[in-house]
Amino acid sequence: MKSEYRDYLLQGQQAGLRYALFTSGRISQGLAGSNLGSRAGSSLEFMEHRNYMPGDDLRHIDWGVFARSDRLCTKMFREEISPHVEIVIDGSRSMGLAGSEKARACLGLAGLLAQASINSQFTFSAWQTGDFCEKIVNGSESPAAWDGLELESIVSPGEAFKRYPPHFRPRSIRVLISDLFWVGDPRQSLMSLAANASDVVILQLVARRDVEPGDQGSLRLIDSETGQVRELFVDDAAMQRYEQNFSRHQQNWRRACTEFGGRMVTLVAEDVVKDWHLPELIESEILGVA
Repeated sequence: MKSEYRDYLLQGQQAGLRYALFTSGRISQGLAGSNLGSRAGSSLEFMEHRNYMPGDDLRHIDWGVFARSDRLCTKMFREEISPHVEIVIDGSRSMGLAGSEKARACLGLAGLLAQASINSQFTFSAWQTGDFCEKIVNGSESPAAWDGLELESIVSPGEAFKRYPPHFRPRSIRVLISDLFWVGDPRQSLMSLAANASDVVILQLVARRDVEPGDQGSLRLIDSETGQVRELFVDDAAMQRYEQNFSRHQQNWRRACTEFGGRMVTLVAEDVVKDWHLPELIESEILGVA
């Protein structure tokens, strides 16, 4: 792993000291900071009564109800949940775009989310996409210990998910950090991310020049992932088509996120690394101040 990548992780982790993670309504906050679900379980938080059934734990019979009504009732308790966060990093070459801050912002955000998880007393696992989507070495430890991170893949996250769907922890919170620059139906990728998840967050991370290309005239463009070269003449009409296509692509992803009950936020890398203030994530209730 490149030494600067470790530096980016640590910069993000340091910035993450000021943040904590929010959870969606599918995981509710319990007493004294414990996290409680809506299903029955074995925590100490009482939920409701139900009629006794053979095989029920006799310790949960409410003898007070029996004395009043001559009915055997069992106390139901809320399911106890320890929230777990899956941080998925797009490992494709476009995330390390030369001349931009995408690599720094991408890995910094991953380190920040890991620290925000720690601040919220959540467990976490870090993943990266390449030929497949696989766990990062030491990805459940402090970002300082992560290893093997590369932003060199020519395989899109969508294709990586399709080749071998990742085995995320059931009911975990899934966060994907990606520029989303690949062709295909977003719903196919979201099916893998959202399967049995408690929450799904898409952080679209783009470079300033992705949204404001600026250059016009005769240009020689090189695809950062395939190396394909194209000679183009870019005028006002071409710029307008680019902006329309970019906006349509984002709309397709936002619509798909809504269908799967997830959230999507677009961040510009150069703005992220400027001071690591993330008002978009606070307004979206993805992060809070620790």
